[in-house]
Amino acid sequence: MKYMNMDAYRFSISWSRVLPKGKLSGGVNSEGINYYNNLIDELLANGLQPYVTIFHWDVPQALEDEYGGFLSRHIVDDFRDYAELCFKKFGDRVKRWITLNEPRSVSKNGYANGRFAPGRCSDWLKMNCTGGDSGTEPYLTSHYQLLAHAAAAKLYKTKYQASQKGLLGITLNSDWFVPVSKEKADRDAAQRALDFMFGWYMEPLTKGEYPKSMQSMVGKRLPKFSEKESEQLKGSFDFLGLNYYSSFYAANAPHLRGAEPAQQTDALVNVTSNYQLIICLH
Repeated sequence: MKYMNMDAYRFSISWSRVLPKGKLSGGVNSEGINYYNNLIDELLANGLQPYVTIFHWDVPQALEDEYGGFLSRHIVDDFRDYAELCFKKFGDRVKRWITLNEPRSVSKNGYANGRFAPGRCSDWLKMNCTGGDSGTEPYLTSHYQLLAHAAAAKLYKTKYQASQKGLLGITLNSDWFVPVSKEKADRDAAQRALDFMFGWYMEPLTKGEYPKSMQSMVGKRLPKFSEKESEQLKGSFDFLGLNYYSSFYAANAPHLRGAEPAQQTDALVNVTSNYQLIICLH
């Protein structure tokens, strides 16, 4: 990387590598701390600024076993404590922190379709999941990820930022959605698709609440922020990371109103790619 004239390197800290039991009370793994100290020092010695992600989808198994990981509000405090350990041990050299990488990937793939750990989804999907509810758990786990981010951000800004002089952000992912036709129903569907993907996280971070379309269509299955939580979330980032992968066509799908409750269908949108449309035409 040095010989390619790169000036930064992004990596993720493994929660269980530094806290094998997930909590400070379970002990700190000094070998894990040394590993990241060596990595950070080597990067800096070669002119590379570390961009450090604190959580990249790997909840310690101990916390999954104890209370279900991000299904429980308990994880907010444990994540804050884990983040503080990172700030204490590495913040003298790390000046760019990313609390969460793609929280939607965790909620959708871990709790809506079961493709990622912990492999949860509704039984009716027939995905051989370990249990779960695709209509509630994706929203609950996103809610607690956002609160965990906010707790870590508040801690950093009030206790460490002035002395360490770093910046803290979050990395989201989103696609772009183009209406499949000029009809208003499809234009509205494209906006809903974006709301349910990007707005799901961006609006709490900027407005302190979920998109109006989500509030309306998900209803009581969508958790609510308290006034205090809302204020803590708003503006809780110094920078935003955005992972962008592709664009899709969006079509209104009112027939999905009769489907089983699930994050995958709540937006009432059918999404297709240009590649898929070409196949259909041929």
